[in-house]
Amino acid sequence: MKYLKNFHKYRYLLYEIVRKNIKLQYRNSVLGVFWTFLQPLLTTIVLVVVFGGIFGADRSQTTCYPIYLLCGRLVYEFFTQATKRAMRSINLSASVIKKVYVPKYIYPLSNIIANFITFVISLLVLVVFILYFYLFTETQPVISGYAFLAPVPIILLLLLSIGVGMILSTLAVFFKDIEYLYDVFCMILFYATPIFYHVDQLKLPAAVATCLKLNPLYSITEMFRCTVLYGRMFNINHLLYALCFSIVTILIGFFVFYKKQDKFILHI
Repeated sequence: MKYLKNFHKYRYLLYEIVRKNIKLQYRNSVLGVFWTFLQPLLTTIVLVVVFGGIFGADRSQTTCYPIYLLCGRLVYEFFTQATKRAMRSINLSASVIKKVYVPKYIYPLSNIIANFITFVISLLVLVVFILYFYLFTETQPVISGYAFLAPVPIILLLLLSIGVGMILSTLAVFFKDIEYLYDVFCMILFYATPIFYHVDQLKLPAAVATCLKLNPLYSITEMFRCTVLYGRMFNINHLLYALCFSIVTILIGFFVFYKKQDKFILHI
């Protein structure tokens, strides 16, 4: 309740910091916010060229491979970018924290929300892909009313990112090397998440396949693909697992942050 009251009190400050972060993200760029559309488009084209002939040829596993790949890429990119920016937020705001009192959780939270806004904008690229393949190709995605359930995995992704971001922002204050370790972890996560492949395609041992499916991004990505690509209801087990994992992560994140925030000033 204390967090909620504090959040309500400083909601306008949070709004201003989010707006500032979005502006700074594209401040010195010639194309500006257009990169929000261009970046996922270009990276998807590259990944389709590299992996399309290997993982996209099996139509029994992947329907409309470019959209399949783009869904996974958008989920992964938002999670990693949001958590990385949250991780660095306290250290980068050290000069302000030392001079003015602001609830410290606003810094990682504002970075995640700013990334979430650009992520939502980038979803327009996915809409364009779906319309193009639906109207002009034979490998059509299935458009149905289940597309209205797409916000469910998106909200779970946001909650998971907030929880992980709060944990990382706390650790980064006391252990500077966590930034380098997390870069390595994100590289591993890229291959551990079915972005460009389907788990069943790899014919892995059952234990290895189970470990890959324990990744919460796997459940969120599969839910997202079910709604926007396959036009069907997502697996309720994926929903329950991702929801429980996200809630537990948020509780741990805010608990750790709350316990350690008073010591930040001694280390930044």
